[in-house]
Parts: sequence; structure tokens; C-alpha cells
Amino acid sequence: MIDLLNKVLAAHGGLECWNSFEKASTTIVSGGELWGMKGIEADATPRRVTAAIHHEWANIVPYGNPDWRMTFVPERVVIETTDGATIAERDDPRAAFASHTLSTPWDPLHRAYFNGYAMWTYLNTPFLMALPGFQTEEVAAWEEEGEMWRVLRTTFPEAIESHCPVQDFYFGPDFLLRRHDYHVDISGSFPAAQYVHDIAEADGIKFPTKRRAHPLDADGRPDRDRTYVWIDLDEYAMS
Repeated sequence: MIDLLNKVLAAHGGLECWNSFEKASTTIVSGGELWGMKGIEADATPRRVTAAIHHEWANIVPYGNPDWRMTFVPERVVIETTDGATIAERDDPRAAFASHTLSTPWDPLHRAYFNGYAMWTYLNTPFLMALPGFQTEEVAAWEEEGEMWRVLRTTFPEAIESHCPVQDFYFGPDFLLRRHDYHVDISGSFPAAQYVHDIAEADGIKFPTKRRAHPLDADGRPDRDRTYVWIDLDEYAMS
């Protein structure tokens, strides 16, 4: 691994500590203008999100109903009751986004797929960069908020579902995550810059407790007057 990545992993708790666990979980409340654009009514219901850390899997409960849950893996999403009865399911879920634009409405399974891969990505950052198949390089530094942020450009392996194949992660002088840039390929490839704030520690691992995703212009500057998605995260735990 490159020197910057080693320092980043150490700052977030260390790869040895991370690899001693199987799952990361958190409670989230979320909102933002994206949901209205997709015809989805956002609410303030807290949801428990759990993500595997050695393979791509995520679970969210409750999901759309107090007694429902959602489970995501790259090849399938399912919404089911807490006792296992299937409400809705979709194989090859990414194919259901063909020709989608930013304003194309989503059904509950579209949202489930997006939520699943996004939350898996977020809960596994930055440690996913050490997984087999991920390629990471340091690119030009970026000055923002009175700091010089070093940038890791990460290419995701084809088997991993996420926003897009190549994503940029910005780290401050303390080597903690500040910003995450990507294009949402399943929705017309719109660009976004997601800022993270208020770091917390759980079982030796450091996580942000606030995430704010803003539109991104061609010069790499966010429109902070608009927020596509906001997420508040609490009660982190490793298991």
C-alpha cells in the first residue's frame, strides 16, 4: 500500500483492528432534495444500518414499514418482513436503472439498491481501499477550509457495486476523511461532493457522524446551498 493510505488507515483505527471485526453498524436519520426528485417521501425515522466489512452486504431496518427490513448484495435486493416473508425483490438490480436521469422516479427497490451500496461504501471507508481488487493512487492535493487536503483516487473492482468506478477521497493534515467525490452513475452520472464532520470513535475505529452531499461543478467546487442527501449517524458499533 502507498504511504498515504497507510497513514489514513492508521488514523482511522488501524487495519489490524478493523480486520478483527466482521460488521460495522450505525443508526441513521437522513433526508435531502434527492428523495423529492425521485418521488420518495423522506421521514425522520431512525434506521439501523449494518454492513459486512470483508464482502459487500448491507441490511437496513426498519425499511418502509416498522416491521420490514432490506437486505442488499450486488446481485440482489430484497425487502421482507422481520420474520422473513418477502415483500419485494429484484435480481440484477443495477439493470433496472437503464436510461435513468437525475429526475427519473425510483420505486422502493431502486431506493433499496442505492441505499445498500451507498451505506456499504460509507461504513467501509477508508478500509475498503485495502480490500483485494481496489487500486489507489495519490493525486494532486486540494486546498479547502484553510487546509491542504491530500487526495486518494480509488478505482473499485468490477464486482463491487458503488456510485461509480473511480472515486476521490480527501484527507486532512490529521489523515482523517474530509470529503468524498463521486458520480452517481445509476442516476445520469450526476457529480456530488460529500463532506463529513464530527468524528466519533467506536471499538477503536473512527467514523463521521454527519454526511452532507452537495452538487459539484466542473471546477470541483460544491454548491453548499443545495444538499442532495444528508445523513446523521449515531450509535456506531463493530461486531
